[in-house]
Amino acid sequence: MAPSVSELQEQPAAPKVDVIQQIKGTVKKEVPLPPAPARARLEKAGIDYKEGYPFYPEKPKYKQDVAEIRAEERSYVDPGTRADPEKKALFGAAKEVRDLTRHIGTEIVGLQLKDLTDKQKDELALLIAERTVVFFRDQDLSPQEQRKLGEYYGVIEVHPQAPQVTGVPGVSLIWDEAQKHLGDVKRANALSSRNFRLAYPSGSFGWHTDLVHEPYPPGVTHLHQDSVPEVGGDTLWASGYSAYDKLSPTFRKLLDGLNGIYRSAHQYLDKENPSAPPSYVERVHPLVRTHPVTGWKSLFVNRSMTVGIQGLDKAESDTILNYLYDVYERNVDIQVRWHWTPGTSALWDNRISIHTVSWDYEGEFGRHGTRASSLAEKPFFDPNSKSRREALGLGP
Repeated sequence: MAPSVSELQEQPAAPKVDVIQQIKGTVKKEVPLPPAPARARLEKAGIDYKEGYPFYPEKPKYKQDVAEIRAEERSYVDPGTRADPEKKALFGAAKEVRDLTRHIGTEIVGLQLKDLTDKQKDELALLIAERTVVFFRDQDLSPQEQRKLGEYYGVIEVHPQAPQVTGVPGVSLIWDEAQKHLGDVKRANALSSRNFRLAYPSGSFGWHTDLVHEPYPPGVTHLHQDSVPEVGGDTLWASGYSAYDKLSPTFRKLLDGLNGIYRSAHQYLDKENPSAPPSYVERVHPLVRTHPVTGWKSLFVNRSMTVGIQGLDKAESDTILNYLYDVYERNVDIQVRWHWTPGTSALWDNRISIHTVSWDYEGEFGRHGTRASSLAEKPFFDPNSKSRREALGLGP
């Protein structure tokens, strides 16, 4: 039986996991130097990018090994459960706090993430749980400081398929040039030949939620962009709370308690049958999950990585999932679109959102950013939890 929100809040704090470990991999000296703003940031942080940058972890070979990464049983208490509901420490120190839409997205002006107190970090966690994504411009933030903040919010994920900042495992790179060296032929060709519109007709890499194949997927993810195109390269997020609220009460009852089947972004060999073609790692999670801080229900599906509904045949599953994808992706009133400026951080909750990037700059400028993902609780559904609208008294 799934734990209740109150039971989760009473669990002991998650043990600290040291991500400074012996991670096998290599640096790439043939990768071009990062853009000038990124180089300045790395130099200030004492990171030597000239002798090899970035660091590529050794890719796992077998899907059985991938399935065991970070799979150890552990408890998790979201820092947002400790926060002052009025967020006086966080809001009182800010110059301005402005909501960007009615459903999703808030910008905080005048605070540096690296200087937040623990009380302010807790209140920020609550704000992210309520507003899904929170933005901070003009951040003077090193990769090391970004990882430290990520460790506060959960176990830092060291992505086995993502390039890392050299010397700072757990801080992944969002950098087109680095992606070209990962062996993703489709993506590399699109990035290098400017044929993105042919490889990705939708104009983006697709709406998704990060690492849903993990037993403990991320809660807060923090992306800091130090180098961005002047025009284009926006990121969009959609609210899982509000996508769930778009559904009729009868349809919600059908979905509540069902489990989805989620796959990894990459394929791996089968250790028990090495001659078989590569396949995905799959994991089962609730299709509707309860957030441990707000207690609100959120739709937990994404077109890129949700591949079925447990107990339904393919035709039934595809019909329901395709409808849910459309509700999530096509309702602009539950989305926020953010245009980046250099030195901006976005912190969002992967448990209650999907996101995508608008790749309209066609590689003309080298976007460079760093990402830290904090793993949260094992997804659960509490039958006593409410939708966001119900909890806020806005109706069924």
